Amino acid sequence: MTGKIIKGIAGFYYVWCEDECLYECKAKGAFRKDGTKPLVGDNVEIQILDEEKYLGNIEKILERKNELIRPAVANVDQAMVIFAMAEPMPNLNLLDRFLVMMEWQGVETLICLSKQDVVSQEEIDRLTAIYQKCSNRVLTISNVEETGIDEVREALKGKTTVLAGPSGVGKSSLVNHLAPDAQSETGEISEKIGRGKHTTRHSELFHIGRRTFIFDTPGFSSLKLPDVEKEDLCHYFSEFQEYANQCKFQPCSHIHEPGCKVKEELEKGNLCQTRYDNYVQMYNEMADMEKRKNWRTKK
Repeated sequence: MTGKIIKGIAGFYYVWCEDECLYECKAKGAFRKDGTKPLVGDNVEIQILDEEKYLGNIEKILERKNELIRPAVANVDQAMVIFAMAEPMPNLNLLDRFLVMMEWQGVETLICLSKQDVVSQEEIDRLTAIYQKCSNRVLTISNVEETGIDEVREALKGKTTVLAGPSGVGKSSLVNHLAPDAQSETGEISEKIGRGKHTTRHSELFHIGRRTFIFDTPGFSSLKLPDVEKEDLCHYFSEFQEYANQCKFQPCSHIHEPGCKVKEELEKGNLCQTRYDNYVQMYNEMADMEKRKNWRTKK
């Protein structure tokens, strides 16, 4: 029987199958031997061991469309990263790291700014303006006032979307708006693991409409940079690309070189200082990592 992994916990995988039943499965030992790990979102073939208790074994992982590293999920069409505009204050460096990570993995990303009910319109405009020149669409919502939810739902329609963001931004509340039946559908799992349903500790997959799925993933407070050369980092800041080929020196890091068109446009106010500062911080971090790596190699 075929199905899709909707949740994985401590070696157990919960598979929603074509008979519309949820099976608790373990993976074959062969997966461990060849280093393959089933991921939430995987389409799989299972062997049913007990029809009454809905137990089975995962026999085969079907071909993946893609595989994300952080969060670790499979078969994704797009990502939506959620940050609160206040309570907690948004860590835009962390947001930009997530955008770089998704761009590196080839996944289109939506930016969702939550808690618009607790900030002024001026603050909403300030935060959205930071990203208006990059290629990411920006949505604003309030889970309390239920504003912007329909726009989010429309942006997710017909796609499999991974939701991500730090803890406390209202991600689980948004999931409850988008998938009101999700808690009852996964109640069986919550009973098995003896945990509450409202704090996401593991990635979960919910069906919210025709050909529309969302991954709810654990919150994160830090994010490593992808394994790319520091010279290539600028390619993941889409708003730089309009000016990058006009720099005097090629390639240009857009940091130290004279005649840099990106820095020139930054001084004119055509690029966002916050985004640029985050780029410089990431670049310097990559440069330090490169130095340490070369030092260890020489030793």
